[in-house]
Amino acid sequence: MHAPGDADLHRSADADLRALAVQLRRMNGEINRVVHGFAATQGLHATDVQALAAILDAEEPLTPGRLREHLGLTSGAVTACLDRLERAGHVRRSRDSADRRVVHLHYVNDAQRTARAFFRPLAAAATEARTGFTDAELTVVVRFLTTLNAELATARNQAPGETARTGLKGP
Repeated sequence: MHAPGDADLHRSADADLRALAVQLRRMNGEINRVVHGFAATQGLHATDVQALAAILDAEEPLTPGRLREHLGLTSGAVTACLDRLERAGHVRRSRDSADRRVVHLHYVNDAQRTARAFFRPLAAAATEARTGFTDAELTVVVRFLTTLNAELATARNQAPGETARTGLKGP
């Protein structure tokens, strides 16, 4: 048996969750518009920009195999993506000095400058949005987003019927 206020708390939590989902979708949409714009100006696919972000954000140089796992693509699709990125001057491949079979992926410095210039309005918007929050609040926001991203990665990896190629559930 629930106390009289429990239903109100449940409705409030549901409303908060819906509001959060709406805001996350809106943010995702805005970021996707910028990403697609960058991809178009560079003659790339949106997936290529995702690959660039993964290469940039990696704590150590990615290999094509780790990039494939991260993006959920086939080996052939990753090869085509890397070929486009290399031709466009965004990525270079290098062989590991200890094991020549291992290829590392590097984001080219000049290409990083091009990307930074394009994404500067996005960075400015984030900087402006931050001004309304204390450092403690921002710490909580970063912790929440880190936890959410980890949970989403776990969910993606455990989803029944998921295909390795697309990351989408099958029919």
